[in-house]
Amino acid sequence: MNILFLTSTRIGDAVLSTGLLSYLIGRYRDARVTIAAGPAAAPLFEAVPGLRRLITVDKRAYGLHWLGLWAKTMGRRWDLVVDLRGSALSYLLWTGERKISGKGDIAEHRVAELGRLFDLSPPPAPHLWVSAAHERAAAELIPAGVPVLAIGPAANWRGKQWRAERFVDLAQRLTAPGGVLPGARIAVLAAAHERAQAEPLLAAVPKEQSIDLVGGPDLLTVAAALKRTALFIGNDTGLTHIAAAVGVPTLGLFGPSHPTRFAPWGERTAFVRTAIPYEELVGGPGYDHRTTDTLMDSLSVDAVEEAARALWRRVEVLPA
Repeated sequence: MNILFLTSTRIGDAVLSTGLLSYLIGRYRDARVTIAAGPAAAPLFEAVPGLRRLITVDKRAYGLHWLGLWAKTMGRRWDLVVDLRGSALSYLLWTGERKISGKGDIAEHRVAELGRLFDLSPPPAPHLWVSAAHERAAAELIPAGVPVLAIGPAANWRGKQWRAERFVDLAQRLTAPGGVLPGARIAVLAAAHERAQAEPLLAAVPKEQSIDLVGGPDLLTVAAALKRTALFIGNDTGLTHIAAAVGVPTLGLFGPSHPTRFAPWGERTAFVRTAIPYEELVGGPGYDHRTTDTLMDSLSVDAVEEAARALWRRVEVLPA
């Protein structure tokens, strides 16, 4: 059974597609899987069972990346092509069956939409595969013993980024006596190019309490490290979806993006959004996504703290 699985360029979207991939691997246990993904997301799939080939699709002008991918895949007879990019590529390949998903409806969660490709209800939850080497590396970064609050303070767009000083206030509240994680250490996670966004939080946390994971570990080591934490809170980013996929209680912060479509998925997740709705945030006079400052200011520290406490109360009664 030869399967071609064409997934996303962005990390978050790629994570949301892993539930469908997990379903296919379970259904076709003898399958040999070829996965095509963008360069940022491709490392997420390095430990997938039955992986035959991992193809990195580097975007090129005039859509030439599709021509390159076709050249790498056209010489094989596929039993199943799953195209989650809504491209024309799958129509140009020799395959027994094809499943294609495009942009979809903003009112439907992406995980539910992908489940409908195979009439799956409930849809399969995102799932990441990590190797023993990733687990060992993660144990060095997040030692056992003291609980860890993980925070993702960065975002790939300034409009989605909650202010650093609010993350500082929140972390202090949650790890203080009376917080949900009194005395916990604080792990700060972001990509290397996002260090400036994470630096105010790192500077505010005492050295003996902080764990600096900015820009160091690869994605699957980050996933394994997050499995060792007690709670994750972050902006609407790929990192939030990674945390949810590995089962850590995850709270996503939303403003100028749609939680109906992109909230973290799973029973150990929750989201909290700005008091000002999406339509007003992005539809105001003079709005320009290229120059806007954060659009998250109507989301208070009090609101996020209460959402974190509510999530914590809920996950405490769930089976491990």
